[in-house]
Amino acid sequence: MKGQWGLVIALVFALIIAVFSVVNVDPVQVNYVFGTSDWPLVLVILGSVLMGAILVLGFGMVKYYRLKKELKKLQKENAQLRADAEQKPVDVPLDGPTEDEGMDSDGE
Repeated sequence: MKGQWGLVIALVFALIIAVFSVVNVDPVQVNYVFGTSDWPLVLVILGSVLMGAILVLGFGMVKYYRLKKELKKLQKENAQLRADAEQKPVDVPLDGPTEDEGMDSDGE
């Protein structure tokens, strides 16, 4: 269900961008470091959205791989701790604490 809501939100966002872009078809002057040129505003808007999406994707991938690396490390540590725990069984009395271990003289 989460994935479906994400898809719906992405489609609504894409529709808003498309409508906004089609309404703004006037040519605009784009200044580069080495010159200028005239581009339709729709291409400038879509190009900006595409560059923003690429940046977000890049940062998201960096975070994803960092978390994946940490997950592998923690899983390895967890497996090691489980193996250590299986090798060293803890002696726990089955009948509860003895008189010396936790009982007061009044029985509490």
